[in-house]
Amino acid sequence: MIKTAFSKYFELCFWVSALVSLALTNPNNQSHFSLCPFKLLGVTWCPGCGLGHSISFLFHGDIKNSLHAHWLGIPAVGVILYRIVVLARMRFLVPLAHK
Repeated sequence: MIKTAFSKYFELCFWVSALVSLALTNPNNQSHFSLCPFKLLGVTWCPGCGLGHSISFLFHGDIKNSLHAHWLGIPAVGVILYRIVVLARMRFLVPLAHK
């Protein structure tokens, strides 16, 4: 039962919790934990650097700094929100229609 629930709802929970955590994060704080494999290896630049800051700035209403941190932050939020809607519809609405 736990394995079924985990496989069924993991991605949906992951994206929702990721956006919530970015919304609650202070984007002006420069010293934060990073999951970036390039940064952990000591590489100073990667194409995704600043994406989390960009999304956090966007949730705090600072569009100018959001675009400055990473120009793909705003489209990324749109794509993630779309994925959340698709997953929620698949998990909650479609099963009800089959009953």
